[in-house]
Amino acid sequence: MLKELSKIISEYVEVDPETITVHSRFVEDLGFNSYDFMSMIGELEDRYDIEVNERDVIQVKTVGDAIAYIKSLQ
Repeated sequence: MLKELSKIISEYVEVDPETITVHSRFVEDLGFNSYDFMSMIGELEDRYDIEVNERDVIQVKTVGDAIAYIKSLQ
């Protein structure tokens, strides 16, 4: 899932997908702003057929957090 998520991330911020790890932080390391992050969340909801709770998504700080959260909803 990391590889697929890395490709999605690179569509929203200018980061080489190969450099993204589970420890990469969305804001500090990858340069996400709140608009880009929420747009990406919408795409993830469609792609993985999940519904993200806005209160939960605030806790998602790293790519690893996102993977764990997506898996918990499937």
